Amino acid sequence: ACGGESGAREAGKWRLEGKDYMVQEGDVMHFRFNV
Repeated sequence: ACGGESGAREAGKWRLEGKDYMVQEGDVMHFRFNV
């Protein structure tokens, strides 16, 4: 484990992808949206 979001960013395991990203098996997703 990376110790949360900040640890994942430091380890290079956190990526921001666009709407055209093809989801692959094993991906963990965090959806960002604005209301």
